[in-house]
Amino acid sequence: MLKLQYSFKTKPYRHQLAAMGAMLNHFIKGNKEYALLMEMGCGKTKVLIDSTAYLYDNGYLNGLLVVCPNGVKGTWINEINTHCPDHVDKNVVVWTGKKTKKHEDELQSLFITEPAKVHLNVLIMNVDAFATLRGKDFARRFLMTRQAMMTIDESTTIKNPSAQRTKAITKLGLMSRFRVIMTGSPITKSPEDLYAQCNFLNPDLLGFSSIYTFKMRYCVMTRLSYGGRSFNKVIDYKNLDELNYKLKTFSYRVLKKDALDLPSQIWMKRYVSLTPEQLDAYMQMKKLALVQIQKGTLTTTSVLAQLIRLHQIVCGHMATDEGRVVSLSNNRIKELQAILEEHGEKAIIWATYRHDIEFIRDTLIKQYGPRSVVDFYGDTTEKDRQKGIEAFQNDPETKFFVGNPMTGGRGLTLTKASLAVFYSNNYDLEIREQAEARNHRIGTSNKVTYVDLVCKGTVDEKIIHSLRNKINLASSVLAEELRKWLI
Repeated sequence: MLKLQYSFKTKPYRHQLAAMGAMLNHFIKGNKEYALLMEMGCGKTKVLIDSTAYLYDNGYLNGLLVVCPNGVKGTWINEINTHCPDHVDKNVVVWTGKKTKKHEDELQSLFITEPAKVHLNVLIMNVDAFATLRGKDFARRFLMTRQAMMTIDESTTIKNPSAQRTKAITKLGLMSRFRVIMTGSPITKSPEDLYAQCNFLNPDLLGFSSIYTFKMRYCVMTRLSYGGRSFNKVIDYKNLDELNYKLKTFSYRVLKKDALDLPSQIWMKRYVSLTPEQLDAYMQMKKLALVQIQKGTLTTTSVLAQLIRLHQIVCGHMATDEGRVVSLSNNRIKELQAILEEHGEKAIIWATYRHDIEFIRDTLIKQYGPRSVVDFYGDTTEKDRQKGIEAFQNDPETKFFVGNPMTGGRGLTLTKASLAVFYSNNYDLEIREQAEARNHRIGTSNKVTYVDLVCKGTVDEKIIHSLRNKINLASSVLAEELRKWLI
């Protein structure tokens, strides 16, 4: 094992030092790929930054391409400035897709080759850029002109092997000197998700030529017929000990419970009653869904669409046939306000729908003032996102972070909040777990409480149950399950 003697800018934890040592030892032996399977909050970004600096200092590379979700590009800049040693001469550029002269000049600075200006060039790109020709071409140029490490942050974003961006990223990865995936997701929950991630690292690592042969080895499948078509559905997994053994040869696994002395977590429910207006709308929508199930007219996609419509009503709004969003009288916002008053300190509020985020934000601003709330969702600009995070972490007057877990649930550090309220939940288990990790991570000092707002006897309750029991609703619910939910 490599013995690390290095001038760190920030002192690593013991588990971070061990992960760094394992990865560098793997690379120095001549291997090109590694997986940092570190649970959310364990500081895998610092491990990657410190490892990059070490490899740069020792002549192994002069470039780093970070592929990450759009919402965490600003986080990467902050983490690099925080952890990368000052003696490393670095040039960090964030890809935006804009064609302004200023941005073009920034991008071109990555290719300056004069000896006096040779330094560590870091290019940060959002994963969706690889679905565009311009993004792919620029990444290719960067990798062709640099001895670079290419890392996929939150690598489950490339878990779909048939997605165009996954194919592009995998192909471009072959041009890099080193390849790293970073994820905290449990590796045995959905083993089929590992195929594309490992394929990016090296198609030969697991020994399978296609996702189909991979599934035959590690998944138990059954044949189903629905909506006039037949398909295989994964119902269980097998040979996981073998899969884990293979993974251990090119990965380092860290669990929070084993690595960090973090405070405890508490999960609570606060029940909210439906108003008469909500109940009437809910029963009408429920009746329509049951009729469609009876007729056999629901597809897998429309099953989830019906769940969303029912869930929106429970949250306090619904969409008309014309596409307008109509607010419904509801008790949810009152319960949220009561919880925040009881807590009396900084808090995160997660909400799935744009209507809810804007409604919550505007309500809290009226009550606490314009500086009290920051938002983080699709309409929040890149600049305002970073300003908002900094204000929430450092400004005592900024008490509330209101965000969409799809947008803000990955990569952010929100350790100033010991309370997170899930005003409404996403159906995806991974997104829920990512959101929970925003304030339970390195830097957290107080016990963390998660509160779910729940309407009894509705899909709300079913969603919470599924998430609490580690069931990924988005991939498991078909029409027959929906019927059970509704009756």
